[in-house]
Amino acid sequence: MSKDVGKKAEKVCKILITKYGKEVSERKLPPIDELVMTILSQHTNDINMYRAFESLKETYSSWEEVLVAPQDELAVSIRSSGMYNLKAKRIQATLREIQERVGKLDLSLIETMEIPEAKEWLTSLHGVGPKTAAIVLLFSFGLPVLPVDTHVWRVTKRLGIIDTKVSREKAHDLLEQIMPSDCIPSLNKNLVRHGREVCRAQNPKCPDCFLNKICDFYKLLK
Repeated sequence: MSKDVGKKAEKVCKILITKYGKEVSERKLPPIDELVMTILSQHTNDINMYRAFESLKETYSSWEEVLVAPQDELAVSIRSSGMYNLKAKRIQATLREIQERVGKLDLSLIETMEIPEAKEWLTSLHGVGPKTAAIVLLFSFGLPVLPVDTHVWRVTKRLGIIDTKVSREKAHDLLEQIMPSDCIPSLNKNLVRHGREVCRAQNPKCPDCFLNKICDFYKLLK
């Protein structure tokens, strides 16, 4: 990492915290709840994700019940999330792996692991990628990891913090190395908000953006 990138990363963090705050998230679910909710969030919006999760929790009283439920029945309960047959299959496959490895549906063993080990353990589960693992570690365990969704990826590339050719998967570890550690907990929430409200995929509000003076993308527009 160059000194210039490091300085830019620190400046971006400070500006985002000044504008959007330092809070991480009001959501703090048990790890398996967070894991399942993240699976439900794939290829849908937050409203449909929450609706599906609430329906699932109303239908089943425990994750053990979800694990042994008929797959088509589980799929119906999460129908609002879209791709519900595939998601039902993924949820049960993930729960089954946890049950087989741990002996019960419990992820508290993560608390005893260092971050790299915890990431490796989670991403070895069926259907769990770097983003899902990071979400569980950040929101359920309060660890300084950065979930990289499409907004985080787009904004950091446009700013010039990471190269435009860096994949989303590689961006997780790279951004955690670049960004100041005390900024990382709030960074996902702040970058997602900025990506939705200002640095949009289509028609970004570059002239009005409070980061445009240090943004590589904006410089190319001028």
